Amino acid sequence: MEQSFLAYLRGRTRDLRQVDVGIGDDAAVIRSPRSPMVVCADQIIDGVDFDRQSQDLADVGYKAMAINLSDIAAMGAVPDSAIVTLTLPQDDATIIAGDCYEGIIEAAKRFDVAIAGGDISTYDGPLAINVALLGHITEGGRPWLRSEAQEGDVVLATGQFGGSLRGRHLRPEPRIEFATAVRQLADVHAAIDVSDGFSLDLDRLCASSGYGVELDVDAIPIHPDAVAMSAKSGKSAFHHAWSDGEDFELLLSVSPEDADRLLSATLPAPITAVGKIIGRTGLWKMQSGKYIRMAPQGYQHTE
Repeated sequence: MEQSFLAYLRGRTRDLRQVDVGIGDDAAVIRSPRSPMVVCADQIIDGVDFDRQSQDLADVGYKAMAINLSDIAAMGAVPDSAIVTLTLPQDDATIIAGDCYEGIIEAAKRFDVAIAGGDISTYDGPLAINVALLGHITEGGRPWLRSEAQEGDVVLATGQFGGSLRGRHLRPEPRIEFATAVRQLADVHAAIDVSDGFSLDLDRLCASSGYGVELDVDAIPIHPDAVAMSAKSGKSAFHHAWSDGEDFELLLSVSPEDADRLLSATLPAPITAVGKIIGRTGLWKMQSGKYIRMAPQGYQHTE
């Protein structure tokens, strides 16, 4: 199965961007640009991150690639190539692999990513897809980290939040083009992608930087899906935006001057100012002239 599928895959990916040595050898050969290389990896598993029985496998494959692209965007980097590992159920393994790769290839083509190689195996267990993505920082630039927010910075958010489980989590919009555009206009002090929840990931950025944030809670952009979910869940739309996760939007910490420049620019994604970095740690809102602490919520990975 492996050799015949690799032959299919070589043909199927021929029109994608290529590396020096790709699928079919013992290892890939990737020519590194003269700039810092950025590498990330993420795995999704049937029954945890998706449901193979009710969701299209092309969508699942797209998600596997897109969530890694979101991490690359959060570093202010440009994606180059991917290593893809499929762990397949024994029944219908070849069909499942092909269906998953349709979504993987779609995402790779859209964001100019080479499929440099990977692995496939079968076992008596659920489908799992692991993508390791390699990218680079444009020459002369530096990676965006979580740990360099500065007091007085404005916190900017892309897109809208909440309700991703209505289907958006399978087709997230990695903010690669946005990150590239922002690099031309502003000095991003800190950044993070929102995978586990708006409040939880914002709290992680603040904790890494040793600061907190005063939030304009009314400004947090709420997705219509959060409103729709609230009608059935009994929870507010704000609660879904605050804690649902899998939005795969970006949070950026920039100077007030750069925030003004970005907010007035035409960018590949909408942005909103949602707060400012302050000296006291944690998440806060101002109410009746007093700071009120807000508890971060979201998906906590088991240790």
